[in-house]
Amino acid sequence: MKRFNLLLCAPLLFAHVAHANNSQPNEIELIKQQLLELQKRLTDLEAKAKQQGATNKNDMPESPEVLQPKKSEDGSIKLYATLRPTYGYIEDQNDDFWDIQDALSHAGFKSTYQFKPGWQAIAHGEWSIDLGNNGDFGKARQVYVALDSPIGQFGLGKQRPVQYTLIAEYVDIFNHRSSPFAYDVESPFFVNNLVTYENQISDFKFMVGGQFDGDSGDDFADFINTGLGYSRNGLHLALTYSRQNNYNQQQLKIGKTEVVAGMAALDISDNLYAAIAYQDVDYQRVNSRSGATLDVSLAYRFHPLYRAKLGFFDFDDGNSKLETKSHQGANLTFEWLPSDNLRFHLEYLTKDFDALNDTQSISVGFRYDYSQQWAY
Repeated sequence: MKRFNLLLCAPLLFAHVAHANNSQPNEIELIKQQLLELQKRLTDLEAKAKQQGATNKNDMPESPEVLQPKKSEDGSIKLYATLRPTYGYIEDQNDDFWDIQDALSHAGFKSTYQFKPGWQAIAHGEWSIDLGNNGDFGKARQVYVALDSPIGQFGLGKQRPVQYTLIAEYVDIFNHRSSPFAYDVESPFFVNNLVTYENQISDFKFMVGGQFDGDSGDDFADFINTGLGYSRNGLHLALTYSRQNNYNQQQLKIGKTEVVAGMAALDISDNLYAAIAYQDVDYQRVNSRSGATLDVSLAYRFHPLYRAKLGFFDFDDGNSKLETKSHQGANLTFEWLPSDNLRFHLEYLTKDFDALNDTQSISVGFRYDYSQQWAY
């Protein structure tokens, strides 16, 4: 029976095998077709990816620097301070005493900002520190803003006048609040409400300034100052003119003062320096008079750590012998320079007055300078 069933199933088995053999080529063809379609899709996707990448690349800027953060403009700020106490014995007219005084200690900042090539903004503030009394801080020495351009520098505010910058600065080498001593009596060191212009052309420097203080004095310029300086190979020459309107306590004009000044200075060697400054002063009043100032300064660094300074000065106010404060004098100073920012000194100062009692002093002093600058 089993053999009979096998015989009956055999034809069906052969038929199924035969059918399977016949359908296998069709399935292989179908798989090949699907593989071809898949490969085609991959090729299309790769082409689209390359096209998209090229498009993105075309959208990128040509220069990679454009993607970097914008660089800050050229700017710097400097903070500085100088402390200059002195201690000494002073014979002043009819009074003799020991005292701690101050040789013009001050602190300040100066900031510059170049906003385009050749154009620079400047802000400068400087205030005194009175070590001779309470160490008070806050009296303004100079506070101004300026614009430096290819055609010169323009400034507004409280500033150094031309008369000091081109004349007195070259003889102002001593460690004393009254230096330079003849210039100090009546001449300006700082002027408020000042408009200035200066321009450096080769070795020449031209400067002009005018004081415009509407709250007092004239409605226009109360003070006019101009000058020309020359510097080359250690030689410095300058000539200035100033005109100052003068008023009484009731703000009534009583005259004017005109000053013509000249200066010559020379770096004789790396260790030897000499300078002379002279002012011819014309006091135009109801009773006009003429005066003059003369300052001579010498400095000799006879050792890397030591320097000697010698000064002669003469002040003439043109007044009569009963009213005059005219005087002559000398200053002798020895300095110890242990560092670029440290200075110790021993000073002798004498003044011989024409109509008043003479004065003299001997003192020691210390000077410490600090400065720090940052770029931004």
